[in-house]
Amino acid sequence: MMMKIVNAKVRKYKVQLITACIVAAAVITFGFKDDLFQISKNLDVFASLYKEVNINYVDDINSAKMVKTGVDAMLNGLDPYTEFVPESEIEDFKLHYVSTQYGGIGASVFTRDNKVFISDVFSGFPAQKNDIRAGDQILKINDITLNGKNNEEASQLLKGPKGAPIKIVLKRAGEVNPIEKSILRDEIKQPNVTYYGMVDGNMGYIKLDKFLERSAEEVNNALLAVKKNNPAGIILDLRSNGGGILQEAVKIVNLFVPKDIKVVSQMGKIKEKNYVYATQTNPIEPDLPLVVLVNNRSASASEIVAGSLQDLDRAVVIGQRSFGKGLVQQSFSLPYNSLVKITVAKYYTASGRCVQELDYAHRKNDGSVVKVADSSIHEFKTKNGRSVYDGSGVSPDIEVKREKFARITQTLVAKLLIFDYATQYKNTHPKIADARSFALTDAEYDDFVKYLAGKDYKYTTVTETLLNSLKTQATNEKQFGEIQAEYEVLRNKLLASKGNDLKQHKQEIKELLENEISARYYFEKGRYETHFKYDKELAEAVKTMKDKTLLAAVLSGEGKYKTIGKPQLAAVAVKKDGSATDSDEDE
Repeated sequence: MMMKIVNAKVRKYKVQLITACIVAAAVITFGFKDDLFQISKNLDVFASLYKEVNINYVDDINSAKMVKTGVDAMLNGLDPYTEFVPESEIEDFKLHYVSTQYGGIGASVFTRDNKVFISDVFSGFPAQKNDIRAGDQILKINDITLNGKNNEEASQLLKGPKGAPIKIVLKRAGEVNPIEKSILRDEIKQPNVTYYGMVDGNMGYIKLDKFLERSAEEVNNALLAVKKNNPAGIILDLRSNGGGILQEAVKIVNLFVPKDIKVVSQMGKIKEKNYVYATQTNPIEPDLPLVVLVNNRSASASEIVAGSLQDLDRAVVIGQRSFGKGLVQQSFSLPYNSLVKITVAKYYTASGRCVQELDYAHRKNDGSVVKVADSSIHEFKTKNGRSVYDGSGVSPDIEVKREKFARITQTLVAKLLIFDYATQYKNTHPKIADARSFALTDAEYDDFVKYLAGKDYKYTTVTETLLNSLKTQATNEKQFGEIQAEYEVLRNKLLASKGNDLKQHKQEIKELLENEISARYYFEKGRYETHFKYDKELAEAVKTMKDKTLLAAVLSGEGKYKTIGKPQLAAVAVKKDGSATDSDEDE
């Protein structure tokens, strides 16, 4: 008992000493601030509360976890991009925001029913070279059984230093015995540019997935490669690109825009962090027609590139309105190898507009965030005098309506039935046509329908949901008996129609099947090339650049192209969990 009292007093003394140091540091650091007393007071309250809980709480406390929870809660009141990164998460942070380079085998995994499976294999790396396939179940890694392991645990076991050996035991559909692979890990570098080449109309196509280290260099190299084919135009695909490093975005704009042209500026409350970024070198391609593809998941650095090229009337933007993230983050080192990523500024594209859509500074009482009000949205002018607007992402010059997959299609994807069928197809078809021409025949689609027999792919259509709601409401109001006969007629018709969904939505299901199957033979390159024939935004890009009159009309602002994305709807409150996009790093 005496020992416990002594230990408690020692802990109390340590906490008091730490508290004194924190407050002293705060006095030194923040002495120049008018609110010195409030800062010191709040730090003292926080440290004292932590001390009392640590000493007096009935159970043992995980101090690191408790402080992390407190810090996260504090930062969550700001915006989703300001975050604390403890030492244990530094490597994941670097992979997500700086570079995707690591030691491993070049494959991604997922879990299902407490089992680990290969989801994708990357071309040119050890997994592909050693005939590891998507759909293989991983039984063991270096004699460690994977049953019950999650994605993160399995991924960590696969990673290791370049050249280090790894033994993997697999189970493959159609094979009676387990397959053992002895592999040497390699340096895995996932590119920022995941595809480049030529598409219909002799157009050069570059798919940029992220803006991490050397992304501008990769776009530069891809552009030089496609220019060897004397393209009639260039398509830069930024769809679903969540962003990354701001300076890389500026360099990419510079590939198409002359030297000494303002691209973007960042402004915050600290004047030293305010900066104007301009092009530094002569462009590689200042003249060829250029289209930028965006969608509602194109964010941050993607919006800098799309927005500035639009402001400078250098490119036609096609697709859907972008995400609307106009914030810049910077990382600051903290003690014990941790760091904090803080939103330090907003960025403004070449015309002076900020695309930030959500106003985190003025949350509602329930914690929800409101969009920038229409009354606060301002008009800006592009180089040729076209009207563009802030506060709502980057609106495309030519909009292509986003089509959603039917419930049946979503269900087949979610329940991995398309994935599993592709695995079976690969095991029974040694080869297929090249990715651009590969297509399932009607007979092969019918085979897929037969494959689904007995499989669980139950789903509820939107109409069914509405009909069930009608029944519930009518029952609550004691009126269901009056409409029951009509309800049953509608329900039966709906069930009959639902039974025809595999035929009705054949085209979109077939598209996803072809993409997944093609990836089993040609990897990520196969996904892109098989999808080209279905890609409506890509087709619109080709059509626009081939039509010189249309291209000139858009860029000069003739007729309906004079005003781009003028807001029409009032602002509404939305919930935000902060998981939508990557952030821009001001390095």
